[in-house]
Order: sequence, then C-alpha cells, then structure tokens
Amino acid sequence: MRLLVIEDDPALQATVASILREEDYAVDVASDGEEGLFKAQATAYDAIILDVLMPKLDGWGVLQQLRQTSRVPVLMLTALDDTRNRVKGLDRGADDYLPKPFDLEELLARIRALIRRSAGQPSPVLRLGELTLDTAARRVELAGTEVPLTAREYSLLEYLALHRGQVVSRTELYEHLFDEDDDSLSNLLDVHVSNLRKKLGRDLIETRRGLGYCLP
Repeated sequence: MRLLVIEDDPALQATVASILREEDYAVDVASDGEEGLFKAQATAYDAIILDVLMPKLDGWGVLQQLRQTSRVPVLMLTALDDTRNRVKGLDRGADDYLPKPFDLEELLARIRALIRRSAGQPSPVLRLGELTLDTAARRVELAGTEVPLTAREYSLLEYLALHRGQVVSRTELYEHLFDEDDDSLSNLLDVHVSNLRKKLGRDLIETRRGLGYCLP
C-alpha cells in the first residue's frame, strides 16, 4: 500500500514516514500544502496523512481541492484539538481525525482501518477459501498453517485480496506498492507473483494477458 504524508514538521514527518516504512508501506512525503496537493492529484494513494497548519496551503485548502476529484481516504493530524476543528475537518471530507500528540500504534491502526473500509472490507481478517489474511497482524495462513512471506509479497497479496474479483493492472500495482524512491525493475511483479504461487498454490493468482492479475 502506498501512502502520502503531508507534514511540515521535519522531525515528525521523518518519524511517521520511518514507522510506516517499517510496517512495509510505500511512503511519499511532502513538506507543504502545495507540494502535497500536487502529489495527491498526480498519484493514486491508498491513504493520505494530512497536517492542518502548513505553509503555502493549509490542510483545509488541500482537502477542499482534493475532494473535488478524489475519494482517497484522508486522516488529518493537527494540534487543533477541539470539537469545532474536528467537525470542520470531517465536514470538509476528512475520513478520520487524530490530534497531536498521538500514539503511533493508534495511527497505524487507523490507517489500516481506513484502507480496509475504502476497499469495502470492514473486517481485519480476509478469507479466500483456505487462505486467511490477518491485515492487523500481517499474517497469512493456508489451511490453518502460517505461511511466511516477504514484506513485498505480503503487500502484493493484500492489495489483490482487497480487490478480489477485479483485474488489477501492472501499472496500478506498481503505483500502489512502490514509492517515489524505489528503483523497481520491470519484471519485479512477475517474480513476486511466481513466489506467491509457489508458496500458496499455482491457481491462487490469475494472469489476464495484457490486462494484469486477479484473485478470483
């Protein structure tokens, strides 16, 4: 999953981005509202973490312009912890609101919930026949036995599982699994798909020639 962190505090931005990358998210960052809005409109993100008080364009302005064209889940971070500002953010299209200072575990849990809900999957546990994905624990089981996956293999499987029944293009997968600093190779998806089939069964992921991949 690919996230955008729009935060002007360098220390907080670095901390949040680092924690998210440790959780195997692909993460892009922006240090002011104008840069954040540009990236948010140019790239398909699975969720955006948006500060309110920023230079050039504040979080309210970013959200207002973004909501004209995008339904991407937005979690607002702000030191303005009062009911009026929370209501303002939610009424302008934010999906969730977390006041500063915040607990990083709570931030991660809220992001996971936003991504699940946006994909129409309110439960943290996804079941596909004998395959079970626990998105909170990032754990995969096949017929009750845990199957160890690499971080990128898990991210690929989770994205396909959240879009089960849909054909997901290679371009979309690259956009959602790799951040702007990744040096990705053209055959990287093929390698990960091949590894997942070896570990979980050859019929798990369907290849639609010229279109992409699908979990039936």
